Amino acid sequence: MMLRYALQTIRDRKGGFLGAFLALMCAAALITACGTLLETGLRGRIATERYAAAPLVVSADQNVHRTTVKHKGNGKTKVKHKAKPVAERAWLPADILDRVSALEGVGKAVPELTFMAQPMSSRPVSGRSASSQAATSSRPTSGQAAGRGEGGARSEPRPLAESRPQSEPRPLAHLSARPSYGHSWASAPLTPFRLVAGRAPSADDDVVIDRVLAGQNGLKPGDRLIVQSTRAPRPYRISGIAAPAGQRDLRQQTSLFFSSGEAERLAARPGRITALGVTPAPGTDLARLKQRVEQALKGTSAQVATGEDRGPVEFLDAAGARIKLVSMGGAMGGTSLLVAILVVVGTFALSIQQRHRELALLRAIAATPGQIRRLLGREALVVGAAAGVLGVLAGLPLADWLHGRFIDMGAIPVTLERTAGVFPACAALVVTLVGAWAAARISGRRIARIRPAEAMAESAVERGPARGRIVAGLVLLAGGAALVGVLSVLRTEAAATPVTFLAVVVSATAVSLLGPYLVRFASVLLAGPLRAAGAGGSLATANIRGNSARMASVVTPLTLLIGMTCTVLFVQPTLGDAARTQARDGVRATWVLAAQGPGVPSEAAGAVRGEPGVTAATEVVRTTVRVGLDKYQAQGVTQAGLARTWDPDVTSGSLTAFTHGHDTAAISELAADRLGLRPGSALRLHLGDGTPASLTVAAVYRRGLGFGDLTLPHDLLARHMDNPLAATVLVAGHGSRDELAAALQRFPGLSVLSAETADRLQADRQQENAAVNYLAMGLILAFTAIAVVNALAMSVSERIREFAMLRLAGATRRQVLRMLRAEALSVLLISTALGSGIALAVLTAFSIGMTGSAAPSVLPLLYATVVGAAALLALAATALPGRLALRARPAETAMSRQ
Repeated sequence: MMLRYALQTIRDRKGGFLGAFLALMCAAALITACGTLLETGLRGRIATERYAAAPLVVSADQNVHRTTVKHKGNGKTKVKHKAKPVAERAWLPADILDRVSALEGVGKAVPELTFMAQPMSSRPVSGRSASSQAATSSRPTSGQAAGRGEGGARSEPRPLAESRPQSEPRPLAHLSARPSYGHSWASAPLTPFRLVAGRAPSADDDVVIDRVLAGQNGLKPGDRLIVQSTRAPRPYRISGIAAPAGQRDLRQQTSLFFSSGEAERLAARPGRITALGVTPAPGTDLARLKQRVEQALKGTSAQVATGEDRGPVEFLDAAGARIKLVSMGGAMGGTSLLVAILVVVGTFALSIQQRHRELALLRAIAATPGQIRRLLGREALVVGAAAGVLGVLAGLPLADWLHGRFIDMGAIPVTLERTAGVFPACAALVVTLVGAWAAARISGRRIARIRPAEAMAESAVERGPARGRIVAGLVLLAGGAALVGVLSVLRTEAAATPVTFLAVVVSATAVSLLGPYLVRFASVLLAGPLRAAGAGGSLATANIRGNSARMASVVTPLTLLIGMTCTVLFVQPTLGDAARTQARDGVRATWVLAAQGPGVPSEAAGAVRGEPGVTAATEVVRTTVRVGLDKYQAQGVTQAGLARTWDPDVTSGSLTAFTHGHDTAAISELAADRLGLRPGSALRLHLGDGTPASLTVAAVYRRGLGFGDLTLPHDLLARHMDNPLAATVLVAGHGSRDELAAALQRFPGLSVLSAETADRLQADRQQENAAVNYLAMGLILAFTAIAVVNALAMSVSERIREFAMLRLAGATRRQVLRMLRAEALSVLLISTALGSGIALAVLTAFSIGMTGSAAPSVLPLLYATVVGAAALLALAATALPGRLALRARPAETAMSRQ
């Protein structure tokens, strides 16, 4: 009976339930999308490509481990083991090949070398056909023969000028599409790759490229290809073109194959290999072979992978992106859930407030409180079920779009495939149903508890908030203040970011609970200006005072929208501007060398050092290291002449001591405080590839935001990085730009920038990185904006009878619309003040904790845009429903609403 009445009520009052339906549907879509991203991070498939023909792959452990033993009072001990991934690829000792090859059941063991190899530009064959060039390229050139001594020693790379055809180089079309890796041709069977044109690489300047690279750029055997790898860029002759046998081309990487000697030189890891691909002998069970290999390698850092576990071995960035996606999806999902609860409760409160008279009448005719609660609960479940299903269906393509956008922005690699399981959809549906039911029960609790004799009187006059609501609002207000206080002492971005947005949501929730009082207080302040606006302003003042609860339900989402938007927009500039200011103040260089490709090779820095007037050229590489299990940003710098190019603002110790020691480190004040270190202390860490190192702290500096937490010797850091090329080179002295550019002519893709230009480019890169956060939070802001429009439209649509009575009392349509505009502007002013105040408090606390300064970066034009957009939403969502409501004849409307 109660369910039938609930369905009839929904059918007869579609407009009243539409707002709640839209809020729930958007909430379900948002939770589904965020949950799908979270599940992708937890269970996303990383399919192998290069190791497709190797059923078993041996690789190095990519984690740093820590085991702690805790002794309990009852004599027992608790052992806890933790592991964290390292930033760079860990390598295996090459002698593992012999140990594995000798095992029973091993058919073939193929060592793999994987290293950076980025094609920069190409030159077509000059003076003869491609076929003749390919035919003659199998014979060693005179330069190659002269370069080899007895025993076939590898020749040194020829200078670029000696092997350049006369034609100009052309850029490659694939450069921005996929990562590019170099390998030894001996590891081609791991895919397996087969030649489709030309021959295998035999000389040090031969290279085999994959069919996709050749097709995209019109390359053929005999053409020249300039490749930037771990050393200076070098031209190679394309000796052949290869493609995977029996499978489609590689979609997620570009493969270049070199001769064994050249691959070892470019990998720059003598005596080590990337991985080992193992093929079982015929009739050997793979599971048993895996057990044998694991037993043989027990006690080493080697790990054995089969099946889908081979993908994370091949694509380390995809495995690392899982953690990032879990963090991003969790943060988005948690914030979305809190915002959804706040919005949905507010929407239901407004919807039930519109039906206050109807529900009061039910109480007056002897409906029990339990019946009222069950009625509201069943209505909410029906609306929540319909909205949840549609929201889930909309959330799945939204998750797919988000995944694609994150890939396009470089936040996650294409190798991490999206997982579309049933858990996010089921969770979103459950949350929608429970949220709708709880919101309806909470919002209707007051009308259900009043006595039947008081019900009609209660519906006629708006009363103040219940005591419990006031207490809850004060508690949340104190909680928001506590979060702001905590935020001011958090000094890492990973810890501060979730607290930042949580503080905004908690504060906005306090506003929603205390909203009627805040609106009444604001109406006193706005009474004078509104009366000056004429009759419409006076009517607006009376409505705001007399209907503060209704106005508060509109103020809440608008406050949340402004507060959240300002926080999202100004958090990254606050941190980025502080970091750039420190870097700008600490860089003494006259010029900065930058690269369009993967980096600046050491040979280019050496060429610049030899130029007249150059006093120092500091190479800078960047990565992350682990101190214990904690991750720290680290930079490696060449130490010679460092004081001429770099000033980190040393507060204790000596930069001279750092520059004269190969086992020394400089550390930021923040890291020193966290780790309890000072000059002379021992710093034990794991480098980018997990190699342990022990250094002595020589200096502590203040400018940690600009230069990272740790500064280490360049060679120490670069030897353990996948990309050892310098991110930048700082050049000090009086050399001119033209002289430096002339010295870099044989290094393609390098440019000489002024310090000011480099700073502007850094600002642009920060903006690009911030775009990921803007996209992540943009959906939540869009949801909040929809809630704002929804609440305003619902608030206006319920007042049709009120407008009709005003018209019958002599008010014109223009006066009524002017009253609505005055109310909308009042709501906007209140929401702007509250939202801006929340954002300013949160941003100031964030700035204090992260930068040490209580001066967040707030861009006035961007802030004005936020307020202007909110004003546009408020006015449009008020004016359009108001005009529709005023179309009906006043007398008919007043009679029909009696």
